[in-house]
Amino acid sequence: MNRIAFLGTPAAAVPSLTALAESYPVGVVVTRPDRPRGRSGKPMPSPVKEHADAIGLPVIQAESSSALREGLEAHGPFEVGVVVAYGRILLPEVLNLPTHGILNVHFSLLPRWRGAAPVARALISGDKMTGVTIIQLDEGLDTGPVITAQAMDIASGEDAGSLTSRLAEVGARLLLDSLPAALSGSLQPITQSNDGLTYAEKITSEDRVLDVGENPESFVNKVRGLSPTPGATLQIDGQPHKILEASVTEHTSAVGSWALLEGMVVAGVGGGSVEIVRLQPPGRRPQSGADWVRGRRKESGQIL
Repeated sequence: MNRIAFLGTPAAAVPSLTALAESYPVGVVVTRPDRPRGRSGKPMPSPVKEHADAIGLPVIQAESSSALREGLEAHGPFEVGVVVAYGRILLPEVLNLPTHGILNVHFSLLPRWRGAAPVARALISGDKMTGVTIIQLDEGLDTGPVITAQAMDIASGEDAGSLTSRLAEVGARLLLDSLPAALSGSLQPITQSNDGLTYAEKITSEDRVLDVGENPESFVNKVRGLSPTPGATLQIDGQPHKILEASVTEHTSAVGSWALLEGMVVAGVGGGSVEIVRLQPPGRRPQSGADWVRGRRKESGQIL
């Protein structure tokens, strides 16, 4: 019987796990340990763990590489491993466990955007196209040979949440297409080129801060790349707000200020202005710009 080990953590990994479990015997699911989430700060299981529990699959939540290896050995042997946004680099002692290696579903057209945040970085950089690449994992950072890939256009105004959801569905389909050859040991992956190589560094708190000196397009791209989570941040009248949706507008407001113009919240940035379409004030829920203005009872102010 073909046995698969699945490693993944966020919601974007769930479509691949679902597709695998419907078609193949998944012997174990590996995900990151429970972490504090939400306002309560209580440790919560990852989306992958929640789904694995719901469909009755055993789960490993290892804190170290040695614990991960021991857990996999206890549930194995495995013919193939599958990684989708697991969130941890695998050492050789784990990479070499499955008989036919480990497949990785990566949300970019490698070698562009190797690394931790490919979707966010593609949007922040204003890319018009991205895609999904299935590679065979090696010891490098997303450097393994390519099994298959599919390009996708990035829709105008699309944010990281909606784009990741689309990529996750495509990735699940490409994974199923690749598995028969992987399980039979007949894969013939192609060495990955370094032409056009870029790195998708992990998003930091500094990356989240919006700069009113940026041009409108760059401002909007950062909002798109960080929405809905962790969210780009902007100081409005001295308080940090998450900006969840913005668009370039022909209405004008002075750089470093916001104003209500024809029912829209317009913020002045370098070389133009943007409409703040959706935002989240501190300690409150996301809301439209129009609702936010009504709650403030003022029609202009400052941004930093």
